[in-house]
Amino acid sequence: MLSSTRKLAKNLTTMSAALKLGPNQHFELLRNRALTTSPTMPAIDRYAGVLYDALATESLSDAARDFAADHLVIHSALFGLLGASDPVPAYRLSHDSRLPGVSLRSTWRASISRVLADHEGLILDLRSEAYVELGPAPGGRNDVFYLRLLSEGADGRQRALNHFNKKGKGEFTRALLDSGISFDSVESLLEWATGRGMRLSRGVAGELDLVV
Repeated sequence: MLSSTRKLAKNLTTMSAALKLGPNQHFELLRNRALTTSPTMPAIDRYAGVLYDALATESLSDAARDFAADHLVIHSALFGLLGASDPVPAYRLSHDSRLPGVSLRSTWRASISRVLADHEGLILDLRSEAYVELGPAPGGRNDVFYLRLLSEGADGRQRALNHFNKKGKGEFTRALLDSGISFDSVESLLEWATGRGMRLSRGVAGELDLVV
């Protein structure tokens, strides 16, 4: 995957089309040319966007960072599963990028699913559904849950949260890191959330619902 991305970056026009980037974003393509030589930073600090703005990694305590290094995994379209402290260069590649001759789904799906299946203990999956498709967590276990964010209207009906979905996940992740608690069961997670005033509950099989 790494060599394919660097090779494609030699042709800026082709890479622009593959990554759906405009002419003002060519600096992103140049980053892909320098993948193996550019400076790195911890994965938790490398990525940007609404979720990471809410996570606010710049204000994490040392203890929270250490906890993240042991418990938080980030799914990268280029590198697969990354630990929070793993060094990552600047690059541009998304779950829906189309690289000639390379299928992200075929590249990652089996290996990522295998790693997640081999993990012992509670897994809370906060990925978008698009990234889940690149490597689903194992089903049929009582310690693997997908987190779904909901909003509640004035009529009391709960609906899937769209615009603020990533913000909610970032804030929830931040709360988990600040807590420093390694939950041994979903029951202990639910109890902790209730104590924090969070509306976290079991949803359909294999899912937890967080109303924000």
